[in-house]
Amino acid sequence: MVVLASGVGSLAEALIRAAGEPDYPARVAAVGADRPAPALAMARSHGLAVFRVFPGDFGTRAEWDRALAVAVAAFRPELVVSAGFMRVLGPDFLARFGDRTINTHPALLPAFAGAHAVRDALAAGAGFTGCTIHQVDAGVDTGPVLAQRRVPIMPGDTEAVLHARVKVQERELLVEVVAALARGAIKLARP
Repeated sequence: MVVLASGVGSLAEALIRAAGEPDYPARVAAVGADRPAPALAMARSHGLAVFRVFPGDFGTRAEWDRALAVAVAAFRPELVVSAGFMRVLGPDFLARFGDRTINTHPALLPAFAGAHAVRDALAAGAGFTGCTIHQVDAGVDTGPVLAQRRVPIMPGDTEAVLHARVKVQERELLVEVVAALARGAIKLARP
């Protein structure tokens, strides 16, 4: 698989560590980013290939999307994991990888889609939130849900505290879903 990340890479690292176990049914081929993300250094420290495709290096979003698809294709992945990758994947990317791209999201979709899910759950006064692993489609957090895990919102939770608790569940769920996909226990929809 190729893992795409925009930040620290804790989700990517969870997959890398799991893939290092002899009985885990999937391997990480590379980690890619859309900015100078700490995830790249983390991946390098595990001996993995890394690549960067910065949107600012391209004249249009469509050019960036095509370049990202080419960069990912170089590793011939059976699965692409958007793990904290803060970009919407466009038509060229989805034409090549839409039938094998999944995303993590720190909320129970369809609730609190978008970039500020944890903050939005707190602002709404929700009693719980969670995490979702879903197949990527052309929308923002609208693809078919593969798995979810619920996380209670505790009195006094701040965005940082709640997000940390959600991330623990998100990492575990992502590792489980990728294993289930590799073993054929979960199937992705064919667009």
